[in-house]
Amino acid sequence: MNPWIMVLIIFVINIVYVTFSTMRMILTLKGYRYFAALVSMFEVVVYVVGLGLVLDSLDQIQNLVAYALGFGSGVVVGTKIEEKMALGYITVNVITDEINRELATTLRAKGYGVTDWQAHGLEGNRSAMQILTPRKYELKLYTTIAELDPKAFIISYEPKSIRGGFWVKSVKKGKLFK
Repeated sequence: MNPWIMVLIIFVINIVYVTFSTMRMILTLKGYRYFAALVSMFEVVVYVVGLGLVLDSLDQIQNLVAYALGFGSGVVVGTKIEEKMALGYITVNVITDEINRELATTLRAKGYGVTDWQAHGLEGNRSAMQILTPRKYELKLYTTIAELDPKAFIISYEPKSIRGGFWVKSVKKGKLFK
């Protein structure tokens, strides 16, 4: 077989393998255990085939280079796919310079779960909000906040578990963002 075709095959196989590996890890961390197990079965088959091709010709340095480049590229591809899937939820904490009931009301009207309260900062009173949303609506939420209060301070993180509240019931019934 043409050595450059072999390099290309090894490169592509390793992209696929590491993409599966990255997806399996993310699925496991997000609690999708059974789907992660299914992905891992495909992952191991692709891994064995790719590694076998490299081990059969260890004297060909270009195969090792293709394997390494495919590995790094697979990490990038896997994370890009995960970003598009946007599994799970995020919690966004927002602090505004002034007591801003309009922002909380507008976000609630759009379907976001918002808890707001008055806070006190170094330079005076503030409005603080905690907002829960599916990750697929994260960027839309940031845009909405920026339109309503361009100077808002925003921090986001992924909650490990969610339990209780009206919002969780609405998610289970499929009533949000429609």
